[in-house]
Amino acid sequence: MSKQPLDWWPSPAKLNLFLHINGRYKNGYHQLQSLFQVLDYGDELAFEVNYSNEIKLVDPIEGVADNDNLIIKAALLLKQSLPNNPSHNLGCDIHLKKRLPMGGGIGGGSSNAATTLLVLNKLWNCQLSDTNLSTLGLTLGADVPIFIQGKTAFAEGVGEKLQQVSLPEKNYLVLFPDSHVCTAEIFSLLELPRNTAIINFNDYSFANTHNDCQELVCKHYPNVAKALHWLLEYAPSRMTGTGACVFAIFENRKEALDVQALLPQGSTSFVASGVNTSPLHIKLQTQIY
Repeated sequence: MSKQPLDWWPSPAKLNLFLHINGRYKNGYHQLQSLFQVLDYGDELAFEVNYSNEIKLVDPIEGVADNDNLIIKAALLLKQSLPNNPSHNLGCDIHLKKRLPMGGGIGGGSSNAATTLLVLNKLWNCQLSDTNLSTLGLTLGADVPIFIQGKTAFAEGVGEKLQQVSLPEKNYLVLFPDSHVCTAEIFSLLELPRNTAIINFNDYSFANTHNDCQELVCKHYPNVAKALHWLLEYAPSRMTGTGACVFAIFENRKEALDVQALLPQGSTSFVASGVNTSPLHIKLQTQIY
């Protein structure tokens, strides 16, 4: 008997179109505003459910131990949240097509965790709500709930207050400058701006927003500064989150591809469209179980 072909599930990237730091709470956390743009490009995951009581990543990531991988952590967390019977025998072989660069600030690991939680919730018949899954996901990383929600969103507070929004579709050239930015380091710097005025989403435009971390990251990570300077020659551009990825915005895909073709040889980049609903959620809504 021939083996069934794998069913691949999207694990999309995201961009922070802007990042404003409005202040600091008494507990030390930063008060933020940001806009999370979901993309139609990312990794892919496939799940082969079994009853071995084991969670196995068939395609491990080089340099990342399975115990540290958010995919494994998410599957184990979901399994442990269920009643002992019959979940104690649930297992899964998980396959990964890794396309997104690690450490780029575009949500690769968080998106992988969210896809794992959402898909195994269906395949294992866990029947947990998206709210329950978001609560689980938040213990794995601050961005996981964004991918569980699966919508482009305006974020406030420490990033946990999410308002679903709809944006005109744009095309993005995303460039990874081969630097791994330490988020904790950037947020600990005394010279980081922390007094940007709060805006209303209705007043948002790319032109009247910015990234409060960008100047400092560029100062400490020359590769990021170089990549951003290169993109700015061709289109409105910005760093996403605390980096390291930078992106340029285009009205049509051909323009983005034309500029991508001009990148120095060996550059890591991709072109994607911004979407208001994650491709994962579109598949979840249409898939028949």
